[in-house]
Amino acid sequence: MKVAVLASLVASAAAFSQESRREALSGIAAAGAVMVPGIANAAAGESPRFSVFGLIGDGTSYSEGAAYGSDQSAEVYSPYSVYSPAGKDSLFKPGNDAEIARKKEILAETRSRLEKLPAYIEKKKWFEVTDELTRFMYETRFAVRGLAKTVQQKEAATEFFQAIEATSGAARYKKQSECAAAAEKSIKTLDAFLGKL
Repeated sequence: MKVAVLASLVASAAAFSQESRREALSGIAAAGAVMVPGIANAAAGESPRFSVFGLIGDGTSYSEGAAYGSDQSAEVYSPYSVYSPAGKDSLFKPGNDAEIARKKEILAETRSRLEKLPAYIEKKKWFEVTDELTRFMYETRFAVRGLAKTVQQKEAATEFFQAIEATSGAARYKKQSECAAAAEKSIKTLDAFLGKL
């Protein structure tokens, strides 16, 4: 019924427009195509299915959280999660060779970015300095924190972080000599950290 009413409205609107019959019929066909997906999901004589936390109602209905763990092959982390708790069967193992190699690649890229800073500081390109320090340093912090295991490595990491923060602060206040000294120190402290790995 709704399709017929919609088709008649489209046809009457097309009669008053300057469109050709072909364009009017294509509009009707498009309107009909919009209605088809809603019709395809309905089944005659079926009422809507629902589930309340996977306990009350139809257990086969779709629910967020994968039916709250009732249809999972393994125990889930929580009733609202589709993931199992981390364990020996987990796909990701922290501290694996690929992860360590990725973190070392991040630190190599960080060093190349830090080497660009003296040229920017000399030309007083303060935006470029702060941009280099903020664009990639989130990844750098993650990599450094992930690789630092011993007390000496953690102390070296802290010195490196303080050096890049001093570089960033001096660049924001446009203090050229302080910024140059802090940039040089940031490269040295990164090298010191890498030497302790």
